[in-house]
Amino acid sequence: MSETINETKETCQPEQDISELLQIRRDKLAALQRVGRDPFAITVCPRDTTAQEIRQSFEKLENSDVCIAGRMMSWRDMGKASFLDIHDRTGRIQVYLKIDQVGEESYNDLKSYWDLGDIVSVKGYVFKTRRGEISVHAKEVRLLSKSLLPMPEKFHGLKDTDLRYRQRYLDLIVNPEVKDTFIKRSEIIRTIRSFLDEKAYIEVETPVLSNIAGGAAARPFITHHNTLDIDMYLRIATELHLKRLIVGGMERVYEIGRIFRNEGMDVKHNPEFTTIELYEAYTDYRGMMEITENMIHECAVKACGSDQITYQGEDVSLALPFKRLSMNDAIKEYAGIDFLSFKGDTEKAKAVAKELGLVTKSTDKWGDIMSLAFEEKVEERLLQPTFIYDYPVEVSPLTKRKQDCPELVERFELFITRRELANAYSELNDPIDQRGRFMRQMELRAAGDEEANMIDEDFLTALEYGMPPTGGMGMGIDRLVMLLTDSASIRDVLLFPTMKPLDR
Repeated sequence: MSETINETKETCQPEQDISELLQIRRDKLAALQRVGRDPFAITVCPRDTTAQEIRQSFEKLENSDVCIAGRMMSWRDMGKASFLDIHDRTGRIQVYLKIDQVGEESYNDLKSYWDLGDIVSVKGYVFKTRRGEISVHAKEVRLLSKSLLPMPEKFHGLKDTDLRYRQRYLDLIVNPEVKDTFIKRSEIIRTIRSFLDEKAYIEVETPVLSNIAGGAAARPFITHHNTLDIDMYLRIATELHLKRLIVGGMERVYEIGRIFRNEGMDVKHNPEFTTIELYEAYTDYRGMMEITENMIHECAVKACGSDQITYQGEDVSLALPFKRLSMNDAIKEYAGIDFLSFKGDTEKAKAVAKELGLVTKSTDKWGDIMSLAFEEKVEERLLQPTFIYDYPVEVSPLTKRKQDCPELVERFELFITRRELANAYSELNDPIDQRGRFMRQMELRAAGDEEANMIDEDFLTALEYGMPPTGGMGMGIDRLVMLLTDSASIRDVLLFPTMKPLDR
């Protein structure tokens, strides 16, 4: 069996000028249009089943008439009969055609005017070939849309990652496993929503544009509103608006949404990404630990079928409960330094930093250096899920202090596969303390820290009306999807990652 002459030219003679291949496809389209069979004039297709439904329900559908539609990805010409592979959103199904059953005109159109990549519909009945492959025996075929560009060479597919990210539509066509990743992403988000909805959380939406970039330490994107003639910021977090809703009595709220940060790009960072933030009145960061581990566990079981997964060749257990370790104990375990033995002593901390080979800034205080020691000496050791809790106050401007140790706050971050996945607080609800923390952040901004928080006066006003004790948690959806789909880069789980323009 061999492919048709036209397809042989496209797939087996790479030296042929690409402009000639493009012209051949356009000539075929023009020929169809001249005889009144323009595929682009078709507006609807009576498709009634999918490839997956046929495979899963073969016994029920055998010998029954069906109508399928999808992209023609392979074609084996046997003279007066042909085999086609049709791909739809659920996968591949084989189609068998005979000239005496689909009609001479349709069959000649297939051989003369169709190409790999075309969108087609097939009406016929379900059967098994002599080799036992579930297929559709065609009675009627129709060209629904003409592909004017050739598919990538079929034996090698689309391997250039830069091209895959730039032309995700082509990546999805020729690499079916990519589609599986994004189907799983949707399932993970759906599971999160269901998990929180069952706990009486309310999903809300907060502004993407704001007069103040707050709620996180990050450099914002700045835009301009012409009518108001003011600069505005794309949000770097949803936190401050969601906590306003807690003040307003909504008590349990969450938002899944896009966040924008004007900072570096690597396998873990994209300028725009998706997070979930949730806030619950009358609980604290330990309550958030329980919600976080249960949510991730449920996502793993739903998306992967197990809480035992493999990420980039390493086994990871998402079984409950996750490990819990204070930041100070983690530094003692992995670096041999007990920061709490000299808590608040910045000079001693700087001396320890020098011993550890850490590079500090002139504005760094005891807590900043403790946090730096953790980042440099501990994070790379945390493969299995680990809650690191009790952070220094200097790096946590929106968090409630620990009553028995005011140098620390009630905060945790969850680390899995050596990277942060979630961040949570016992939320600071003292407006006087909060103003003092904001003032410290403004000092850092004045010293050149573009990621320091701005003062949000309206948020402070909200706190002055009274916010109940509250626990809050933020988690990167993209990083969770990376973990549960064994994806090495954040670009593998974003349909359209940010890319440098080719003309730059």
